[in-house]
Amino acid sequence: MIYRISFLILLLIGVESLYAQKNKPLFPQTPGMVSFTYRNSFTKDVSATLDTLQKLGIKDMEFSNLFGMKAAEIRKMLDERGMFCSSFGVSYPDLTTKTREVGENAKILGAKYVRVAYIAHEGIFTQEMAIKAAEDFNTAGKVLKDEFGITFCYHNHGYEFVPYENGTLMDYIIQKTNSKYVSFEIDILWSFIHGQDPVKLIANYPGRFKLLHLKDLRKGAELNASGGTAVENDVALGTGQLDIPSILKAAKRAGIKHYYIEDESPAYAKQVPQSMFYLKDLKN
Repeated sequence: MIYRISFLILLLIGVESLYAQKNKPLFPQTPGMVSFTYRNSFTKDVSATLDTLQKLGIKDMEFSNLFGMKAAEIRKMLDERGMFCSSFGVSYPDLTTKTREVGENAKILGAKYVRVAYIAHEGIFTQEMAIKAAEDFNTAGKVLKDEFGITFCYHNHGYEFVPYENGTLMDYIIQKTNSKYVSFEIDILWSFIHGQDPVKLIANYPGRFKLLHLKDLRKGAELNASGGTAVENDVALGTGQLDIPSILKAAKRAGIKHYYIEDESPAYAKQVPQSMFYLKDLKN
C-alpha cells in the first residue's frame, strides 16, 4: 500500500510538472518596437511618441532614422523614460559612404546593432547585386565592429529570395559574408510572402540572425516576389497567415537577441496592443 501511494504521488508530481512546462509563457518578455511603425507620429513629435510607447510598456527601440534630430537628443529622451535603443537603422548609401558617422551615431544612441533594410535596385535582384552587397557589408561591418564594437545586420526584404544554384541569393549573401562582421535581421513577413519558411531559414543559419521583426500577413493576401505588399496587409499578430508560435520557438533555439513589432498598417494604433496581448498570452 505504501509503495502504491508513493507511486501515485510521484505520478501526480510528474503530471503537474508536465502541465506546468506546457503552460509556461512562450514569449515572457515585452517586445521591442520599430520606430517605422509609428513613423508618422515620430515625424511630428518624437517626445510625445516615446511617451505613448512608454505607456504601452515598450522599452527596447529600433530607430529607423533620427527624424531630423541629433542622436544625443534622442538618447536623452530615451534615458529620461527608462527606454533604450538596441538597433539603429540606416540606408545602404549611408552605411557605405558614411560608415564612421553611422557608427558614431549608433554609439551615442547606445545601439549594439546597425541595420540596413533595403538595397535599392530596379527589376529583378541579380547575382551581381548580391556580390556587391556582400562585399560592402563585409567592409562596413568590419569598421563598425573593430572601431565601435557594433554588429552590422542586414534585414531581408523578399526580393533577395531569387533562385540561385541550390538556394537563393539570400543564401549567397549569408554564405559570402563574414560571420564575425555581418549578421542578419529576419523579417518574417517578407520571408513568408516570397514563399520561404522563416522557421527553416532561421534553423539553416544558426547564430547568423540576431534580430527579428514580428509581423503577420492578412489571410487571403497573395504571396509575391516583389518585396512589397499593401500596408493594409499587415495585421495583428496571430490573426494572419504566419505560424508565430513555431517561428518564436525556432528563434529562441537560434539565440535571437531582439524582437521588434513592425506594423506598417494604418491601423497600427489598434493592432499593436492586440499583438502585444497575443504574445503575452502564448503558451508553450
